[in-house]
Amino acid sequence: MPLRILAMLFAFAAMVGFAVVLARLTLDPSPASVSIAHTNLHPGESLKIYLDQPALRDAVKQIGGNILLGVPFGILVPVLVPRARGFFGVLLLTAFVMLMVETAQGLLVEGRAFDVDDVILNTSGALIGWLLVGRRLGRAVHARKPKKQRA
Repeated sequence: MPLRILAMLFAFAAMVGFAVVLARLTLDPSPASVSIAHTNLHPGESLKIYLDQPALRDAVKQIGGNILLGVPFGILVPVLVPRARGFFGVLLLTAFVMLMVETAQGLLVEGRAFDVDDVILNTSGALIGWLLVGRRLGRAVHARKPKKQRA
């Protein structure tokens, strides 16, 4: 039990740190990009633009960065929210949070815009984090109780 509490406290602190980084990366105004920021409601549209750029490095940075941004969710959600520690729980919770972040970006931050591809990439990153580490970590911290057998 004390180890479980310690793991949850550590995961909570990590999630708070992640939230600060997420806010700095996504909610800081970007006046330099006002002219190029545009709302994207069509899945794949931004990905096509990224991949059509002449510099592959820029595409990798945009796509990879959005995927990496979601990985901590896939690792930490199963520890912090035991009911959402499965595939669909991580998928839905991450998609919801990233949808809220993108909405805030589009509505409140100059030089930023809502992009459905970012939500998809962030959520994909969370599922990768869940597959690699999160599901095992969630099981380790929140072991299922054995079912009572009827006599």
